[in-house]
Amino acid sequence: MTDVRPPILYLVHRIPYPPNKGDKVRSFNILRQLARHHRVFLGTFVDHPDDRVHVERLKAWCEDVCAIELNPRLKRVASLSALLGSEALSLPYYRDARLAEWVRTTVNRERIAQAVAFSGPMAQYLAPLRLERAIVDFCDVDSAKWSQYAADRPWPLSWLYRREGARLLAFERAAASRADSSLFVTEAEADLFRRAAPEAGDGIRVMQNGVDADYFAPGAGFDSPYPAGRPVVLFTGAMDYWPNIDAVSWFAKDILPSIRARLGDVRFWIVGMNPAPAVLDLAGEAVTVTGTVPDVRPYLAHADVVVAPLRIARGIQNKVLEAMAMARPVVLSAAPAVGLAAQDGRECVVAEGEEAFANGVVRLLGDGLWRQHMGQLARDCVLKNYSWQAHLGLLDELLATGAAAAGHIHQAA
Repeated sequence: MTDVRPPILYLVHRIPYPPNKGDKVRSFNILRQLARHHRVFLGTFVDHPDDRVHVERLKAWCEDVCAIELNPRLKRVASLSALLGSEALSLPYYRDARLAEWVRTTVNRERIAQAVAFSGPMAQYLAPLRLERAIVDFCDVDSAKWSQYAADRPWPLSWLYRREGARLLAFERAAASRADSSLFVTEAEADLFRRAAPEAGDGIRVMQNGVDADYFAPGAGFDSPYPAGRPVVLFTGAMDYWPNIDAVSWFAKDILPSIRARLGDVRFWIVGMNPAPAVLDLAGEAVTVTGTVPDVRPYLAHADVVVAPLRIARGIQNKVLEAMAMARPVVLSAAPAVGLAAQDGRECVVAEGEEAFANGVVRLLGDGLWRQHMGQLARDCVLKNYSWQAHLGLLDELLATGAAAAGHIHQAA
């Protein structure tokens, strides 16, 4: 039988399978949504050798896959060429002639009229194309993240990051002006971009993150990975990502000692792939660093409290939604709480500063009934507000073809 679904180009800066870190969770669920109504032609990069084996798996959702090997170390050196001009370093980092040629020939051969680019730098591949509809999922305002990094770094990194923020914002504005729709994960990020790029206007939309609440569900009978008799505070995430490195370092050095002084032998577990040297250095009597684990759910299921002490964060964090879906009480800082549909003191604890954060953890560890009650309310919040299918339905609306559908979208925007 002939497949009558229209073709679509999907460009992702990192292979969207397996969905084992924040950006890949979102990009993978977008892929599944697109594949429901389109024949997907996926162009992506593989930046870790372990992910190469998963390229074949993507064919379950894709008509064709172009997966280009990306060596982060070499690309970081190559991206410095942008310093000779006015470009953001992020653009040459994700620029590849082989992918550009695959995009050009695939769009022409398949007569592709619609495209989705996941992350701002991938929008550079859309610029030469003549498309009926182009969507850029910026997720967050990455330029603002670089500017935020600059505030906490000594020179010359402060200069470099400030430059990256300014140059990347210029690119983001240009990409948004060319796209039909620009997506952001929270209303706060969308508002930030509206102020930075007023010319983008009605094309700016919000498509929130979701969570697979059937997969991340409590009561699945997981065996505990923790030693018995010691309260566990847990952080999960990719541990080569600077905001996560900063978060666990801050918690382990400036917050955990206060908690242990009051409650005794509390253990902080850091669970996630590729721990950086700064993270490995935290391991000791009070801190366990696991590295990659086959399944994060047993760690979530048996943690007493999950923490997200992120001082540099943009958008709703998948790690927070997954913990809430597993009915775990979460203590998080103000940055990842922005836009989260959870009430402080009811479905989570929002704490700013070392003392408030320690107090939140101590109170939860000392009150088992409150932990259980908050965990159940947290899961209820996820079930009500964070269904992937409900949020990703916006893509179907934005990609609707025909003059009537296009007119409806622009009126509703």
